[in-house]
Amino acid sequence: MPVVRSAEATTHEIHGARFVSYATPRTGSMELCAWRGEIPAGTRAPAHTVNREEILHLLVGELLVTVDDRTDRVRAGDTVIVNPGATLAVENPTDHTALTWVTTSVGLEAELADGSRIVPPWAN
Repeated sequence: MPVVRSAEATTHEIHGARFVSYATPRTGSMELCAWRGEIPAGTRAPAHTVNREEILHLLVGELLVTVDDRTDRVRAGDTVIVNPGATLAVENPTDHTALTWVTTSVGLEAELADGSRIVPPWAN
């Protein structure tokens, strides 16, 4: 059983947020990826369309999460299910950092509104 110690996790920063990657093919996972997201106060991540299902569980804080055309205020303990092909936008309107736990399958890619693609290293 591979154990990924917190000191061994890889950290990536993009669009004002931090992604701390634990489960990826590089750490021994064959099908799933998982990471902790740290969304600082006032951060608004750009909308992006995902090609894989993504499960976001809010550990700490509060976020405004938009999936397609529906925006919900998400609080600690809530889980958001983002289906493949959906467009996701996340905003932290508070004055505290929000912490998430996100799981998806290997191969996640995101497309921004301008058509550019992101292949997140924390999910591949």
